[in-house]
Amino acid sequence: MFPPYSFPLPLLAAAAEAENGSIVLTGVLLSLVVIYLASKLGGELSKRLDLPPVLGELVGGVVVGASVLHLVVFPESGSTASDSVLMSVLQAIDGLSPETVASVFQSQSEAITILAELGVIILLFEIGLESDLRELGKVGYQAAVVACIGVVVPFAAGTVGLMYFFGVPAIPAIFAGAALTATSIGITSKVLSEIGFLKSREGQIIVGAAVIDDVLGIIVLAVVASLAKTGEVDILNVVFLIIAATSFLLGSILLGKFFNKSFVAIAEKLQTRGNLVIPAFVFAFFMAFLANAIHLEAILGAFAAGLVLDETDKRKELDQQVIPIADIFVPIFFVTVGAKVDLSVLNPAIPSNREGLAIAAFLIVVAIIGKLVTGWGVFGQPGINRLAIGIGMIPRGEVGLVFAGIGSASGVLDKPLQAAIIIMVILTTFLAPPGLRFAFKSSPESQEEIESVDSVS
Repeated sequence: MFPPYSFPLPLLAAAAEAENGSIVLTGVLLSLVVIYLASKLGGELSKRLDLPPVLGELVGGVVVGASVLHLVVFPESGSTASDSVLMSVLQAIDGLSPETVASVFQSQSEAITILAELGVIILLFEIGLESDLRELGKVGYQAAVVACIGVVVPFAAGTVGLMYFFGVPAIPAIFAGAALTATSIGITSKVLSEIGFLKSREGQIIVGAAVIDDVLGIIVLAVVASLAKTGEVDILNVVFLIIAATSFLLGSILLGKFFNKSFVAIAEKLQTRGNLVIPAFVFAFFMAFLANAIHLEAILGAFAAGLVLDETDKRKELDQQVIPIADIFVPIFFVTVGAKVDLSVLNPAIPSNREGLAIAAFLIVVAIIGKLVTGWGVFGQPGINRLAIGIGMIPRGEVGLVFAGIGSASGVLDKPLQAAIIIMVILTTFLAPPGLRFAFKSSPESQEEIESVDSVS
């Protein structure tokens, strides 16, 4: 038996690492307690204010993060262990040395980041499942035109404006411009349903265009995120990435038509718990891995998997089984996105922050106008409410937050630009509910159409 002073160094190191591992787990669990409380309290408050719960989760993250309470902070945002209140609590409980606290903080942050990345993969899988491509046939080319205008105009205006007026480098400007392209189908559909216009011509065009926006937006995200890895804009590389992302998505959907029957057959033969949801997640994670392996984003693969499984006969059952899993992981993503935002960089009292405020104001204006013009892309529809279509395309919601989160994680977006995108997402999402109610209230033709549809049904 070794005396106390003669333990081999590797054994001592292993013992210290095991002890640190236990403390890291404690830190992760404590962080998750804070994240889930922030998510639930923020979501509930948002719901009571008749706003999307995702906004409450985001604001909850801002409150517990680097902007206010410093409970959940991350080293990639420039924070250190001494900035984290949770690390101070662990240090007081366990009497940790500053070196140990720094190591625990790094490991704990990495663990939460991985859980958040898993959350965004599950989120995009869920969005894919909810994006019913069959519905697009009802509105056809009208929705496609609206969607293309809603992607091209804000992307071009945002990117060029940031580079020309504010001198933002090409890659961050492209990423911020890309964040302006998305439309939240969930938020828009909810509002349209509540006010009774989901089945109107305008409602069908908005929802159809939002679905196409999601598809185009995810392709754009895959391209700009891949550009961020190289750090430079190479036209040939951009063309290659666009072709690769589009081919991957379309190829997955086409192959999915052959895969669907096999998937259902496998699920029906399995006899144990999770016979449907586990094969679905195996497929989603494999598709995410495949996309990552060919230098695209993992979320593109997860989104493609959702689109494929949306065509199966088990779609509704699968939707219901995915929801509780998403409820566990997705809030981690939204809260961490908010937690990484440091809103102090937009404090107007500090002269150096005023350019960041100007950028935020510019993005908000482009985000609103870039979607409002989409209503005037509808032709051959007499009496159509173009204003309602434009307003319905404005909210960025969860998809815009995906852009902000990935841009922050990749290091492409600096703090002012990231904060500006978050503010743009919040304000555009706030505008949609009252804006749609106002637009349809002033359109008696649309109301008459709804009443005639209801009387026939």
